[in-house]
Amino acid sequence: MVNRYAIILAAGQGTRMKSKLYKVLHPVLGRPMLQHVIGQLNAVQLDEMVTIVGHGAEEVSDHIGDQSKFVIQEEQLGTGHAVLQAEELLKDKEGTTIVVCGDTPLITSTTYRALFDHHEREGAKATILTTKVLNPTGYGRVIRNENNEVERIVEHKDADDQELLVDEINTGTYCFDNKALFQALQKVSNDNVQGEYYLPDVIEILRSQDEKVSASITPDFEETLGVNDRVALAKAEATMKKRINEKHMRNGVTILDPDNTYISPDVTIEQDVLIHPGSLIKGKSIIRTDAEIGPHSEIIDCSVGEASIVKQSVAKDSKIGSRVQIGPYAHIRPEASIGDDTKIGNFVEVKKTVIGDKSKVSHLSYIGDAEVGSNVNIGCGTITVNYDGKNKYLTTIEDDSFIGCNSNLIAPVTVGKGSYVAAGSTITKDVPEDSLSVARARQTNKEGYASRIKNRNKN
Repeated sequence: MVNRYAIILAAGQGTRMKSKLYKVLHPVLGRPMLQHVIGQLNAVQLDEMVTIVGHGAEEVSDHIGDQSKFVIQEEQLGTGHAVLQAEELLKDKEGTTIVVCGDTPLITSTTYRALFDHHEREGAKATILTTKVLNPTGYGRVIRNENNEVERIVEHKDADDQELLVDEINTGTYCFDNKALFQALQKVSNDNVQGEYYLPDVIEILRSQDEKVSASITPDFEETLGVNDRVALAKAEATMKKRINEKHMRNGVTILDPDNTYISPDVTIEQDVLIHPGSLIKGKSIIRTDAEIGPHSEIIDCSVGEASIVKQSVAKDSKIGSRVQIGPYAHIRPEASIGDDTKIGNFVEVKKTVIGDKSKVSHLSYIGDAEVGSNVNIGCGTITVNYDGKNKYLTTIEDDSFIGCNSNLIAPVTVGKGSYVAAGSTITKDVPEDSLSVARARQTNKEGYASRIKNRNKN
């Protein structure tokens, strides 16, 4: 088994993005471009990965952590110079090194693996990942000899009339014999208009030494897209969205409007889930079978149980049980745990709260920092008053309780099992089990008083 290494070029400033955010950290479906590249390379089972960083190095390393080794390119002097920064880590090692750009988030592990396999099968010193396009304007052409080996790469501006007809282009991804790569890099010159050291010059150096240079053609041009500006970023997002949505649909998920449904790469969706238009499912969410999401719902790092419905609502960092109805227009905030067969209705906000099975919070309520038992009914307009301006306190509502409309539960407070809280009450003390608690001013009716007010207003 040949050892395999990767060098990721991620040192460019990305000025065309016109952004404070480092280019390779711009997200595609919620995941930074560089993370897409690393994830696909990891699937190939590499022996070592090195990422070349420059601008924003600290921010990149914070995002990627120990998934890769990092080397800083202090001055951006071209792609050849960038690869040379990994020399100390890799130069003496036997094996194959793939060089990829950190702004190519669409290339799949299948393509990377095919490039490695082709390179090693051909016994080449270098292999270029190429593709064919109908309009190759602006791309470097791959020129082959009579033996179908790569002779050279010609940039568009340097190509003659015959070379301009070639439709096979260089994607900027390569495999090299590792030792041959670093030996050739020592001979790369910066004698060009930009004064930079270019990685493609290694191809010409190896050919001048009669070494074999091959090319592996990928049939999917879109996969090789490099993201240099916001227009290309939008194209990458659209391509990734289509790829992910099609995968889920082939696995038995119904997506009514794939063009307007956004699903992050790490989301798990079981078969027979129905997703309505305008839905966003992000992070590492899990959607169980027969669930229904949307329209216009946002699910972030949540588990949604079997046959549950989340309609026109937002849920984040929470667990939603089976056969739950949420929405429309509910907000499930972090650390909520919603039990089975519950209902969270319109304009209800739930935060850091456990709600037991078969309970209902049907409308216009805030339930925060609470433990709600099973078979509890919480009426319209109920608020758990959990914050005193400095600390937050727990509200406990035990099984089978009934909370009347427009009630304020001033935490810390407990409503005992099977108890009733009368509508309009402000509860400041614990309610014993099986009790009725009424905490409101006694109603007083003054008959005829309304007429007196009306007559006074006329005068």
